[in-house]
Amino acid sequence: MKILIIHQVPYPKMQYHLGLDHQQHEITYIGYPARMAELPGSLRAQRLLLNDDEDLADGIIRQTSPQDGYQAVLSLSEFGILQAHRVRLHLGVPGDDLAMLQRVRDKVEMKAALRGSGIDFPRFFPAPDLSAPDWQGRTVLKPRQGASSEGVRIYPELDQAWAAFAELPDGDDWQLEEYIEGGIHHADGLVQAGQLIDLTVSRYLNKPVDFAKGCPLGSYQLPTDPRHSAFAADVVQALGIRDGCLHLEFFETTDQRLIFLEVANRMGGAGVVDAHWRHGGIHLPSHEIAIRLGLPRPQPQPGSGRFHGWLVFPGHHLGEGEADLRVPEDLATDRRLDRLHALPAGQALNQNITYHEWQVPAFVEASAETPQALAAFLSDCMQRIQINRKPT
Repeated sequence: MKILIIHQVPYPKMQYHLGLDHQQHEITYIGYPARMAELPGSLRAQRLLLNDDEDLADGIIRQTSPQDGYQAVLSLSEFGILQAHRVRLHLGVPGDDLAMLQRVRDKVEMKAALRGSGIDFPRFFPAPDLSAPDWQGRTVLKPRQGASSEGVRIYPELDQAWAAFAELPDGDDWQLEEYIEGGIHHADGLVQAGQLIDLTVSRYLNKPVDFAKGCPLGSYQLPTDPRHSAFAADVVQALGIRDGCLHLEFFETTDQRLIFLEVANRMGGAGVVDAHWRHGGIHLPSHEIAIRLGLPRPQPQPGSGRFHGWLVFPGHHLGEGEADLRVPEDLATDRRLDRLHALPAGQALNQNITYHEWQVPAFVEASAETPQALAAFLSDCMQRIQINRKPT
């Protein structure tokens, strides 16, 4: 098969060689120079470079033609799925329809599509030039197509959020949303031909929105709960998600209501892929590639029999310089700790919001026999691991 891969997700996360036989298939990678530099030199593949300042789709269309004979286009980044639709139209290659792609990319459209489905979701307000929303109290202002909670703001009162919304020069790219009190979960798995075929649900420690403010973020896996599985399957059906990875975030309130937050048709970030792989033996990127290309899925590896989780410490809020990381000895030697990633000596703190373990001051991967034991260890790490900026 002749395959064009729009390479945006860092290679250490994707590991395309695990899911694609580069000897059997004719593969071309295309992307921006910094990302393309990550590709292993041993991969048998053609490489096409985009200019740093050009639009993704425009650059790909400039360098490709229907006469090239591509049979499939892979775009597994949340930030490339809409552009990949343009590329497929240009090349005459089949793929997801535009309406579905917009439903899993735009936070207004995804919630609007749930109306009448029986799925609970926060009340929301899509545009600053309409009459005011009909709720009171805490209110969230967020980009309609954002990720990693960048730009998300929480206001104690609707009036304050409404005033900030009205002042935005690009208000049509934002939305207001009712604040929901409850624990936040993420559900990660696979969809094939519109059916949910694999799922693991985890509970966040802290909230993603707090990570942008400098707080650590983590999660730990939970036992299978039929309520969670049914909820995720209902979301898949309501939004018409056909194939690939599912990353669904939802609230669970104290009275056990499940409330939709947002969804993406791609693999989760941070430690999701490795935790999922170790727990159930399924490497999400490899299985997604197989599903999207119509190839046999890899055989799952034996699961660990343990619950897995992760904890990422941000560094973007510390300013320029190096990190001063201090990990108590009892945590560093705890049998629940699987791996502790830290920036090498001399490497500067990343000034951008990132969940990548090789770009943050500290990243913990851990596992335990029970979710309770795992949550306790990760919470202990959250409280006791200290990260500051080294004095200059």
